Amino acid sequence: MYSKFKVGFFCFLSFLLIIHFTMENTEQAPLQNNTIQIMALTPKNTCVNPPIKSEIEIDISEQQLHLFCHYTQGHKEVKTYPISSSKYGIGNQAGSNKTPLGLHRIEKKFGANAPLGLIFKARQSTGRIATINAENGDIITTRIMWLKGLEAGKNSGRGIDSYKRYIYIHGTAEENKIGQPASHGCIRMYNRDVIHLFDRITTGTQVYIKK
Repeated sequence: MYSKFKVGFFCFLSFLLIIHFTMENTEQAPLQNNTIQIMALTPKNTCVNPPIKSEIEIDISEQQLHLFCHYTQGHKEVKTYPISSSKYGIGNQAGSNKTPLGLHRIEKKFGANAPLGLIFKARQSTGRIATINAENGDIITTRIMWLKGLEAGKNSGRGIDSYKRYIYIHGTAEENKIGQPASHGCIRMYNRDVIHLFDRITTGTQVYIKK
């Protein structure tokens, strides 16, 4: 009689364990599926931990852009990207197609979440994706950061105003010319790099362009 009771009790415990294990797995499965969906919807280009402050320095002689990121708890980071400035040289005159020097700020940003290679005209999407290194000309792609000059008589004012000259930092279809002067006054970047930069700066970020 005692042995039968032990066997019955053991079977009852086993039954409870099976039910518990089944319910636990059933409850966890939706959570795992939700996690997968969230990860799939998260844009790969989004900056997970954007800096609290950033500054940009563009060195024309090196054809490089340096991004200085300041994070919480005093952490700092410097990121360097190759660029392409004007093939006509350095200058501030309207109509010269030259790259201006001096202190600027990011006045406006365009293209958030746009697909890589999207072509813009007058800062508006054309709906067309550029064929990289197969299209020539001053094609503006992926992201736009519009610069405003902050130095009167140098990059701000009548006939020399960087903002009115439409000086941008932007992506380009001519990635094969990055690293050498090739633009019409703007600062060109690789399309992936310009997304990376775009996500780490805000309107108001200062940009210093030097020889």
